[in-house]
Amino acid sequence: PDLTSTPNFVVEVIKDDTKQTLVLDCHYPEDEVGHEGEEESDIFTIREVSFQPTGESEWKDTNYTLNTDSLDWALYDHLMDFLADRGVDNTFADELIELSTALEHQEYIKFLEDLKSFVKCQ
Repeated sequence: PDLTSTPNFVVEVIKDDTKQTLVLDCHYPEDEVGHEGEEESDIFTIREVSFQPTGESEWKDTNYTLNTDSLDWALYDHLMDFLADRGVDNTFADELIELSTALEHQEYIKFLEDLKSFVKCQ
C-alpha cells in the first residue's frame, strides 16, 4: 500500500491592529483523502478555532477553543471561505499532502537503511 501523509496543520491569522491571533486547527478526514473524480469538496476540515495572544510562543489553554462540531454550518462555510481567500484551499492542501508524503517517504527509506545497518552489525 502507498504511504500517504496527511498532516494536521494550524493556520494563524494575524492582524496588525489587534493583539490577538485567530488560530484554526485543520485536519484531513480519513474518509475524504484520495477520492479522485468525485464532486469537488473540501479535502480538509477546520476542527477547532480559538484566539491566542499575538507574539506568544506558548498558547494558553485558558483561552476558549471552539470545536467546530458545534458550529453553525453557515459560519463554518464562511471560515472555510476566509481560509480560501488567504490561499488555504484544496490546492494548498493537495500540495501539503505531496510535500509531506515525499518527506515521509525519505524518512522511511532512511529508517530502513538504518535498520539494515543496525541488524547487519555484529
